Amino acid sequence: MAALISPERLASRPVDGRGFPVPWFVAWVDGTPDFRCVAPGKLEEAVRRSLCWVCGRPLGRFKTFVTGPLCAVNGVSAEPPSHRDCAEYSARACPFLSRPRMRRNDKDLPDDAPHPAGQMIDRNPGVALLWTTRSYRVVPVAGGALFRVGPPDSVRWFAEGREARRAEVVASLVSGLPLLRAEAEKEGAEALAALDRLYRHAMRWVPAEAEAGDRGAAVEGPGR
Repeated sequence: MAALISPERLASRPVDGRGFPVPWFVAWVDGTPDFRCVAPGKLEEAVRRSLCWVCGRPLGRFKTFVTGPLCAVNGVSAEPPSHRDCAEYSARACPFLSRPRMRRNDKDLPDDAPHPAGQMIDRNPGVALLWTTRSYRVVPVAGGALFRVGPPDSVRWFAEGREARRAEVVASLVSGLPLLRAEAEKEGAEALAALDRLYRHAMRWVPAEAEAGDRGAAVEGPGR
């Protein structure tokens, strides 16, 4: 595999002991970056100033969310958006996103480390979704905020640091659906029917089966 090259926007970021650039949102603990923790105030600043979650520079017209496959179903991301190239770098470089069997490491997590807003889905989906849109809406929830993504201009799927295959995306969606269904069941038949409609709609964003030699491509939204 070719060496992973970070975007130019990350050139000015500090690096960790391995030489990797430290994303803008990461908290520093005793002079060392803790990639599991968001620095206090970063989420609010990113939203207020429309800054990239990864490099900290101003966003342009397009915003890319690095999220899990279930976002294609429920339209919700737990983190603010990034530049498209910063988002792709994250999907390729982040161990949790690029290694399907890796679990979140909560060992020695600082006591004051913030927890993700909303209901935490404690699993590694094995596939990362890059959802590029021109709009989103902040949804206040207990413990912080979630992000309701707008219609996509394109979506891309990654697994193991590369473009994901159709079978991998479908498997991840199918394995995560019971988590959403369990919540819908608490609300009744209408919520379950709505979830089924959302799931069928999400399947339009699943990549087609790649032909031999095809690297795969972004799935373009309507109007592109």
